Amino acid sequence: MFSAAVVEAREPADKPNIIFILIDDLGKEWLSCYGGEGIQTPQIDSLAASGTMFNNAYSMPQCTPSRACFMTGQYPFRNGWVNHWDSPRWGAGYFDWSKNPSIARSMKAAGYTTGVAGKWQLNDFRTHPEAMVKHGFDDYCMWTGAEGSKVKGHANISTQRYWDPYIHTKQGSKTYKGKFGPDVYNDFVLDFISDNKEKPFFIYYPMALTHGPFVHTPLSLNAKTKHEKHVAMVEYTDHLLGKIIAKLESEKIRNNTIVIWTCDNGTSGAMTNLRNGRKVRGGKTKTTENGVNTPFIVSCPGMVPAGKKSDALVDFTDMHQTFTDLAGGKPEAGYDYDGFSLKKVFLGTEEKNQRPWILGMGSHPARLTEKGVENVYYFRDRVIRNERYKLFIDVNRKPVKVVDVLNDLDEKVNLIGKPKFKAECDKLIAVIPLLPKQDNDPSYTRLPATDWEKISSVKSQTHKKGHPEYLAPKRRKSNK
Repeated sequence: MFSAAVVEAREPADKPNIIFILIDDLGKEWLSCYGGEGIQTPQIDSLAASGTMFNNAYSMPQCTPSRACFMTGQYPFRNGWVNHWDSPRWGAGYFDWSKNPSIARSMKAAGYTTGVAGKWQLNDFRTHPEAMVKHGFDDYCMWTGAEGSKVKGHANISTQRYWDPYIHTKQGSKTYKGKFGPDVYNDFVLDFISDNKEKPFFIYYPMALTHGPFVHTPLSLNAKTKHEKHVAMVEYTDHLLGKIIAKLESEKIRNNTIVIWTCDNGTSGAMTNLRNGRKVRGGKTKTTENGVNTPFIVSCPGMVPAGKKSDALVDFTDMHQTFTDLAGGKPEAGYDYDGFSLKKVFLGTEEKNQRPWILGMGSHPARLTEKGVENVYYFRDRVIRNERYKLFIDVNRKPVKVVDVLNDLDEKVNLIGKPKFKAECDKLIAVIPLLPKQDNDPSYTRLPATDWEKISSVKSQTHKKGHPEYLAPKRRKSNK
């Protein structure tokens, strides 16, 4: 457990180490420090007590948009990854290092050693075995993703991320028999810390937990029901965090390592829990607060104020600017960025940053056409919010609802048209003309189709009738 004593913030004496921990599919309702009930998360709670807990931090509502947003410092409408796309499972599109900025490359340019472990899913390691190095990571330990059906030359393919995981490292991909995947990824992080403690390092740690399938863990071998397994998986994320903090302390670098703990989107809709006495269903894929307003904790004793709760506006595009600012560097040149530096907010020297609003958008699979991977809509529906009010914008770029998120937790009461709230509504609606009329599609260099792409991509074509985001085929301008 960490000390909850309140300390004054200070500037880092040297380049601080940065560890960005990204949990998969977990909302605030499952963390006791955010009011979650019936769950034990003592290590996460202590991390929050030792640092600053943010109330208004936005991710995107599903895996790919959030991860690409973090890596690029760009909103999905700019980087093109508006819709979810599982490259190992579906083939075709991938996160192209030659066409997208990378936070890892920016940190390397600032003098940092970089590592990554856990879930990636933006590249197929069969096609791009060195993708992580190309994106700027010096070392890596990655779940391969759901690489799909067995095909010629890949008879040992596995989709397992948890028990008997199939993992890709610099030594290649293999199954770790009898191992629990999250332990393998976490052990890599622990070793990386020890190996690089004498110089500044940046670790991106996108945990595989707590995404389905729901499984028992080494600490809860008797978990049987879906609920029991989910609780076990949440509590195991807590256990793994404790190991990381203990490692930083034993290596005597805890006070110069900024730990950011957050999640990529809300919990699966199959799970419900009480938060501050209110039943909350998982909001994954939704732009309601349970889908995009993520837990977000920043801790570094003596550097980040302890025991503090902040209402500052934060979203994932800010990380690229913030981390390079903390590192004394700059984001990779040649790209446009959407984020703001939160350095002063993290260090407690300012209560708020320059950001007037945060944005959430994107969800569900993209579609595969003869042009490649394309977003389903010209203009994806999205939400814009400030510290109190939130605007919902539809696929026609029209304002459809403004809600008071502080007093209307169900986000049901539409304030548009109510004279008392006209000024607040107009302020948010004025953002719409600043947004692009059409979202970009993913930008990548087209490659010849692989055997597994030909097999698996047929299943992913979202322009088929019956798909939840079906759109009749129509001519559209390509952004490639």
